[in-house]
Amino acid sequence: MKKYLKEIGGGFYSLMLGMRVTLAQFFKPTVTVHYPHESLKMTPRFRGHIELVRDPKTGQAMCFACKVCEKACPSDCIIVEGVKKEGEKRKSVTEFKLDFTKCSLCGSCVEACKSNAIQFSKAYNMVSMNKEDFIMNLFQKLESERSADGQATATPPPEQPKSEVP
Repeated sequence: MKKYLKEIGGGFYSLMLGMRVTLAQFFKPTVTVHYPHESLKMTPRFRGHIELVRDPKTGQAMCFACKVCEKACPSDCIIVEGVKKEGEKRKSVTEFKLDFTKCSLCGSCVEACKSNAIQFSKAYNMVSMNKEDFIMNLFQKLESERSADGQATATPPPEQPKSEVP
């Protein structure tokens, strides 16, 4: 009988402890975000798909089609094509395709680019029912943004990560 009452007392104590936690949470403000009307602020280190960086001086893409990012990509999701124009020292990119359905967001392409011509975007709500919407021509997108603005808007090159050496 003593053991039986001890178990009932322990169960009641456990129930009261759980109810205390429940009541404490009940009176706290909600943290739910009503998505279509509200959105979360993305952290500075968020990694979206890659995007080309615009040269602040010329307004053109900084990429010169060296294909290092294409070689560094383990998912084989980047295709870069370029043409050397008359009077220029380097190639100019003409096509920069990203198959985002294959991309693993590893960052190898961004790290491999010595000219800081690509960076991670902050776009996070890319939704579609068509696979073709995730195969993007980033050069064409950069040029359409430039023509929509009517002028070249400068996109600063990405900050280099600080190495933490003890």
